[in-house]
Amino acid sequence: MARLIRVEFEGAVYHAMARGNERRTIFRSDSDRELFLQTLAETGSQFGLLVHVYCLMPNHYHLVVETPRGNLSRALGWLQVTYTVRFNRRHRRSGHLFQRAVQGAVGRCRVVRPSTGALRAPQPRKRRTKNSAGPSGRERGGCKRR
Repeated sequence: MARLIRVEFEGAVYHAMARGNERRTIFRSDSDRELFLQTLAETGSQFGLLVHVYCLMPNHYHLVVETPRGNLSRALGWLQVTYTVRFNRRHRRSGHLFQRAVQGAVGRCRVVRPSTGALRAPQPRKRRTKNSAGPSGRERGGCKRR
């Protein structure tokens, strides 16, 4: 099945995520995380990518990025290829590091807002279950039950 066409335009803000191949570790140490962040900074200066938020997990990463030039695929493709080459040299290995090929460099990517809109956080919904109160009569998290 072909992947959907990624919508790219100038000034868009995206949530991007990529996972290690076969869900394997892509950051073995803090040095690897520093290397990734250094490569991400290079990506920003080379492609004009603005990184608003990042989260590095052992086997994947999340980014919230803005693309003033509308070049998300090229920028993140370069990021992943460059980091993979550096990671492979450092750990004396070869092969893919990420699940997706360069054209699908981002595992999941969606537009958060256009350049003229506002970034809105979803309102949390209150979820109650039948057994939300523990034996002490308090809800999970230590809040008293009303």
